[in-house]
Amino acid sequence: MALAEKYEETSRYTWADYLEWDEDVRTELVDGEAVAMAPPSGPHQGIITELLYRIRGFLEGKPCKVYPAPYAVRLNPREDGRDDTIFEPDIVVVCDPAKLDKHGCKGAPDLVIEVLSPSTIRHDRIVKFRKYQQAGVREYWIVDPETRSIQACVLENGHYMASVYDEEDTAPVAVLPGCRIAVKDIFTE
Repeated sequence: MALAEKYEETSRYTWADYLEWDEDVRTELVDGEAVAMAPPSGPHQGIITELLYRIRGFLEGKPCKVYPAPYAVRLNPREDGRDDTIFEPDIVVVCDPAKLDKHGCKGAPDLVIEVLSPSTIRHDRIVKFRKYQQAGVREYWIVDPETRSIQACVLENGHYMASVYDEEDTAPVAVLPGCRIAVKDIFTE
């Protein structure tokens, strides 16, 4: 069912509604509100590809799995399908196979990476930041193509502690000990 048709029927949505929408329409849910997502740009996708390549290489032979968007993350899954916050992060790392099903991730991933776009800055820096922190996402990276930097937020005692890395730095992935990413390498375009 097309998203426009669903908008006419209700103003609050759940995971059950989300599953009925066309796969071609990229939408996230925030507390039951549908948020349409614009298609990513070429440079945005280039950054994701570089990050994915490096993380996937590091995880070779390890139990954690990495997934690119579109990949549904239900931050607070419910058995009755009434979850009302579903995100499609740019990159997700999940180390607990019990959190994976055929639709995506049920619960907080270990690492979420969002690459900023002009239309998503507020959503990624404020809304998603809060939601990921509340849900217990252990590490949240906000990659900023404009400043060519990474803000790495690591969950400590229920709150994110942030470090910023620029092109002079190598950013450690806290939840993947030994994984380090040279920031200059992900901004290839």
